[in-house]
Amino acid sequence: MDYVLQTNGLCKDYRNFKALKDLTMHVPKGSIYGLVGKNGAGKTTLIRIICGLQHPTAGSFTLYHASYGEKELSLARRRMGAVVETPALYGNMTAEENLRLQNRVLGLPDDSNVPKLLHLVGLENTGRKKVGHFSLGMRQRLGIAAALCGSPDFLVLDEPINGLDPQGIIEVRELLLKLNREYQVTILISSHILDELSRLATFYGFIDSGRMIREISAAEFERSGRKCMHATVSDVKILARVLDAKGVEYKVISDTSADIFGKLNITQLVLALEQEHCELLEVQEKDQSLESYFLALVGGDRNE
Repeated sequence: MDYVLQTNGLCKDYRNFKALKDLTMHVPKGSIYGLVGKNGAGKTTLIRIICGLQHPTAGSFTLYHASYGEKELSLARRRMGAVVETPALYGNMTAEENLRLQNRVLGLPDDSNVPKLLHLVGLENTGRKKVGHFSLGMRQRLGIAAALCGSPDFLVLDEPINGLDPQGIIEVRELLLKLNREYQVTILISSHILDELSRLATFYGFIDSGRMIREISAAEFERSGRKCMHATVSDVKILARVLDAKGVEYKVISDTSADIFGKLNITQLVLALEQEHCELLEVQEKDQSLESYFLALVGGDRNE
């Protein structure tokens, strides 16, 4: 398999804090790679290193087969566009003026790409409206357009749907799918909104406390077909105590419900709960969500 980006044992230390710990990942060419992790897991630090905004403490990475520390890496980065944290836009300028300025920053003398980019992100009719008056979704799409000014075939996005309303999320999702499917742009996208990420990603990397704990394709995730039981009880704390004693994975959903993973004898569960004066009210089988899969990986199910 051909990889756009590979990291090998990547580390980043801030004094006594280790943001990245021997992180190894592989982003296949043509994929939408979803980087999954809680806030503070190291996603933004990883992206900043890839973009050249920070340097790793140890380890290495390759971008289009150009390794960190090699002269060729700066050339490889020209094939990459990025929006890190928030788009760098000028609120007192129009969308067109922002893109023209981005072309100058990139050393591009020709602005013929501007109308095409505005049309691509659905901002061709904004006219003289200043970016400062744009909605958050419009600014996010303009930020993506700015990242596309250099015609990159690798796009890196850090939390691109964070804070967007439902309509804004749909607009960004449709744009990213179009870029990937019609323009063959490989996309690395970090997000903690896992339900939305599951609608986009073709590969996943699960990161926790600076470590990559698993990489899996969306197809493999679907084939695994891991089921879970959604249990409704009179007291979820008692259910959690019983499941802990049995060594069974679970995620608490509410004061009266939890998702239970793995095989479990329902009769034995009912008897164990009865001894603790807890009633099992309802059990439903359902497919495991991406969120549940992640929480089971990192052990967060017992702390929710």
